[in-house]
Amino acid sequence: MLKYTVNSLIEWKDESESTSIERVLWMDEELVYVIDVNKNSAPYLRSTADIDSALIDGRAVIKEDDAYAVILKEEDIPEKHRKMRDKAWAVINDMVAKEPEIYQSSFRRKAVREASKAYNISELWVFEYIKRYWKRGKTPNALIPDYRNCGGKGKERKAGNAKRGRPRKYQDINGEGVNVTEDIKRIFRIAVNKYYYTAAKNSLTLTYELMRKEYFTDGFKEENGVKIPVIKPQSEIPSFGQFRYWFEKERNIKKEITSRYSNKKFLKQYRAITGSALSGVIQPGTFEIDCQVGDVYLVSRFNRNWVIGRPAIYAVIDKFSRMICGIYIGLESGSYTGAMMALLNATMNKVEYCRQYGIEIEEKDWPVHYLPEAIIADRGELEGGNIENLINMLNIKVQNTPPYRADLKSAVERFFSLTNERVKPFLPGAVDLDGRERGDKDYRLKAKLDLYQFTQIMIKCILYHNNYYHLDYYKRDEMMVEDDVPCIPIELWNWGIANRGGTLRSISEDIVKLALMPSDTAVVTEKGIKYKDMYYASSNMLKNDVFANARTNGMWRVKISYDPRNMNCIYVCGDNPKEYEKCFLIESSTRYKDKAIEEIEYLLAIERMQKEKSKDSVAQAKTKLIAEIEDIVKQADEDYKRETSTAESDRQRIKSIRGNRKIEKTARRAEEAFKLGNNKEDYDSSVFNEADFEDGINTLQLLFKRQKEVLKGEEDNNSEWQHGRRSRI
Repeated sequence: MLKYTVNSLIEWKDESESTSIERVLWMDEELVYVIDVNKNSAPYLRSTADIDSALIDGRAVIKEDDAYAVILKEEDIPEKHRKMRDKAWAVINDMVAKEPEIYQSSFRRKAVREASKAYNISELWVFEYIKRYWKRGKTPNALIPDYRNCGGKGKERKAGNAKRGRPRKYQDINGEGVNVTEDIKRIFRIAVNKYYYTAAKNSLTLTYELMRKEYFTDGFKEENGVKIPVIKPQSEIPSFGQFRYWFEKERNIKKEITSRYSNKKFLKQYRAITGSALSGVIQPGTFEIDCQVGDVYLVSRFNRNWVIGRPAIYAVIDKFSRMICGIYIGLESGSYTGAMMALLNATMNKVEYCRQYGIEIEEKDWPVHYLPEAIIADRGELEGGNIENLINMLNIKVQNTPPYRADLKSAVERFFSLTNERVKPFLPGAVDLDGRERGDKDYRLKAKLDLYQFTQIMIKCILYHNNYYHLDYYKRDEMMVEDDVPCIPIELWNWGIANRGGTLRSISEDIVKLALMPSDTAVVTEKGIKYKDMYYASSNMLKNDVFANARTNGMWRVKISYDPRNMNCIYVCGDNPKEYEKCFLIESSTRYKDKAIEEIEYLLAIERMQKEKSKDSVAQAKTKLIAEIEDIVKQADEDYKRETSTAESDRQRIKSIRGNRKIEKTARRAEEAFKLGNNKEDYDSSVFNEADFEDGINTLQLLFKRQKEVLKGEEDNNSEWQHGRRSRI
């Protein structure tokens, strides 16, 4: 049998499926005093047998949760409510302690009458205190007033004829006002969506004015040709206060930020933060990479008077341990090349790397020379076809974060801010926009560090960060706490590798370089391997007649890798990632020697642009050429018709080609002979007579005439010789 005690709630069910809930106030072996917590009635008796039978039959059940009891901590009760509770408790304290007499109506009436006179309050209030005490758990806190239930908080009021809310101060001027009905709320929603939740970022006041202009008008009037809406008076429209009250009540912060600014801003600054930067990361092997422009100006090592600008800092950091795994300091800001160098540095032996900058360390000081399992980057450096090599050749997962979501790479972003705090105050030439005043010397002129020296400083910062910096914000898990692992990057790194294995891998530096270099497709031609108008060859290819085969059998494509900073050579990839052929620029492409890919592409683009720009002028010049040729041919045709004789047959004309050529040749020689001076006396009198010039006979025509006579005499002699020869025969 189910047991019940004093203060238990028993729920009764009758045949009509209606229920009543009673609280047990007092009980003995046979009788039980109960009170209905939902009715305004006095306690009454039930037999223990009846209750037990109902519990067994299922006509009654004992409620486990007590929704009527008042459970409040003392500090959560307002001072005013505590005073009201104590006053009511003082009135009924002695009465309710007298059980079971107090449950008898005659005893209770007498006790209530005496308490009413003693405390000068009505008998109804005394009885109300007692019932409240019984119904709500028989504790002094049951007497706390229920002001929290007043006002219908959260409940929508229905608009009636009477004006709700505070009366207007100037009703005689503005009228009583109107209630906000469902139709007006619909207008509010339309106006807010149309004028407030937009990229125009209108204020709430302007939104109200635009809504009033469009939806609360009494027609239009025309002034100076302009159609002006006539708005309704204040007494007939909702006030700005009513509009603002409704707006605050139904305000959608997410929609407001997203529509007025952007979804990126909401996700970055206003979203709920319920996760952790370490979510899903339980071991070393997930790297974050990012680039930041350093807040310092550097000088050139070639000439320290040359200020070369601010350096690009690429950092690769392990998300699990916050260990700095790779670094690149250079001038390749926001490019794949810089990211490529940083990732390559992550796989390098750090002892040798630091030695290049005059810093001696031991292996244990920076024991990172591995490839990660995954890389988290933004959409700047590690996006595009080049990154496919990392995925396919090295089996590295690449996760690109959305734009403007630096919070998704919190580890590397935090490192950049820490680096600024550590070194910026000590660097000459540091950027100082806030501290400058008019007349101050330009901070760029204070630059003294070169790229080599700044890299030394960054290496020192990384060694400090990895070996000594305490991660105050790092939340260790149970195993770390049990092993008492210090929150220092190198300690977390070593513990993660020792206890959780990690997902790091070692690989040949040449293979990493080959995978990190951008790749593309080139064409094998008879002139060499062609890539962007550059031709490459290797001694092995020349020896094996690769280019001769391309000329004979046709061209084919090959996959290549290249270093975009210097295009003097490319690497032709083989079937195996470890196999490649190094090819060099041939002599015909020497104009591209020692040039970066950007310079070459710029040159080719300029040449293409110049070619396109000259197309119209070339076409015009060619059209002019054709027209001039046609004009000359036309003139020649007219001269031919005018000067030629029809006496000679076609056969005779062809037969005279050799003679004509000899005449023309002699004439050209005379005309092209070197002559000093332009006087006509200089000409040979044995060839030309003075009378020839006076008659205006062209020298060339005279030459043709005399040469023809000579040739004619030769022909006659030949004819006689041929006739005599035939006679002798």
